[in-house]
Amino acid sequence: MVDRLAGKVALVTGAGSSGPGIGNGKATATLFAREGAKVVCVDQVIERAAETVATIEAEGGVAVAVAADVTKQADCAAMVAAAVARFGRLDILDNIVGIGGQRQGIRDVTEDEWDRVMALNLKSMVFATQAAIPHLEAAGGGSIINIASIAALRHYQGIPAYQTSKAGVIGLTINLAGDLGEKRIRVNAIAPGQVWTPMVAARMSAERRAVRQQSGLIQDEGTAWDIGWAAVYLASDEARWVTGQVLVIDAGVTLTTRGGTAEPT
Repeated sequence: MVDRLAGKVALVTGAGSSGPGIGNGKATATLFAREGAKVVCVDQVIERAAETVATIEAEGGVAVAVAADVTKQADCAAMVAAAVARFGRLDILDNIVGIGGQRQGIRDVTEDEWDRVMALNLKSMVFATQAAIPHLEAAGGGSIINIASIAALRHYQGIPAYQTSKAGVIGLTINLAGDLGEKRIRVNAIAPGQVWTPMVAARMSAERRAVRQQSGLIQDEGTAWDIGWAAVYLASDEARWVTGQVLVIDAGVTLTTRGGTAEPT
């Protein structure tokens, strides 16, 4: 199927990859464009967003790069304004920006690290959504997609800040779905499992990667494309009756044993 998002304008935060390869934001932005959307690629590092735009344009798609620090309310307002100024409307907001944070247990977590993780993983979605709502309403409704994690659903050792932030994403998603449903704005979350992305690659050994590859019921490594295709569905009219849901993409990891020391996304 093609053109599932034809006529729609999508804004993707974290649309650049942090290193070689394809991250969740780049894959999602690319698939949105392949399905006919005009895409606003947002990243704090404009060169990363521009790289994703170049990939989209090379395939004949339409996209624009915008720099923003999505932990700042003013930057979120500006990026949405840039999207509407460029394309005239907004139909889809995909909140992807996030970090894993440092491995600090509850006895060791610092105030600075806690605040940093909460700002990037949760506060960013609040301000991005706040800026997008009037334009989604003006479009007659739309789709907001928040990236959570299976770490919101099961235990992983020594990462209380990360787990709490991702659980907060799910809580925010449910709250927004209830508040915005009458405006035909659908709000859903994706909870990725142990997907291989540039951000993960920067901090993981080959040995740990091999363990992750075999951790699910489907013993194969997930990629950013798996997350991107889930976002395409939630952004499309196929999901017109879907809101307040958490779509788990994890090869069945959440059906197996506790997370232990294995890394989530």
